[in-house]
Amino acid sequence: MAIKAFETHIPELGQGVFVDESAIVIGDVKIGKDSSVWPMTVIRGDIHRIRIGERSSIQDGSVLHVTHAGPFNPDGYPCTVGDDVTVGHKVMLHGCTIHDRVLVGMGATVMDGAVVESDVIIGAGSLVPPGKKLESGYLYVGSPVKQARALNDDEKSFFLYSAKKYRELKDRYLSASKIP
Repeated sequence: MAIKAFETHIPELGQGVFVDESAIVIGDVKIGKDSSVWPMTVIRGDIHRIRIGERSSIQDGSVLHVTHAGPFNPDGYPCTVGDDVTVGHKVMLHGCTIHDRVLVGMGATVMDGAVVESDVIIGAGSLVPPGKKLESGYLYVGSPVKQARALNDDEKSFFLYSAKKYRELKDRYLSASKIP
C-alpha cells in the first residue's frame, strides 16, 4: 500500500484497517477502525483534511479529495465519511460530508459542500451538486439528484449488513497477506 506523508501530515490508520497495495492515501487523512480501501482508490488529503469513520468501505477506483481555503471559500471543504458507509466503485467524493449508514452507488459524484445525512442511498451514477443537503431516510437518484422515495425497512437494514460483509472481506484480505 502507498501511505504517503504530505508536508507535516502523515495518514493515520485505525486498528484493523485494510488498504490495498494499489491504493494511495496521502497527507492529512485519518481512517477509523475496521475500514477498508480497495484497489486503485486515491484518498488525497493534501490541501485539507479527510476523515473516514469506522467500518466504512471505499471501493475500487474511488477518489476522495478536498477544497482548499481561499478567497472564494474561506474555510475550504474537508471530506468526511462517517461510520458504516459503503462507497461504491468509481465514486468521486469532493469536499463533502457523508454521515453514518450511507450507501453511495457506483459512479456517483458528491460535490463540494454537499451534506448527506445518515441513512441515505445515493443511486449509481448520481450527481449531488455543490451545497446540496440530502435528508435522512430517502433514496436519491439522478443528475442532479432528486429525492425519489422513502427507504423501506429492508433497505435501511442493508447499511449495517453491507458494512459487516466488507469488514469480513477485508479481514480475509488481511489474513491472506500474512501467508508466507
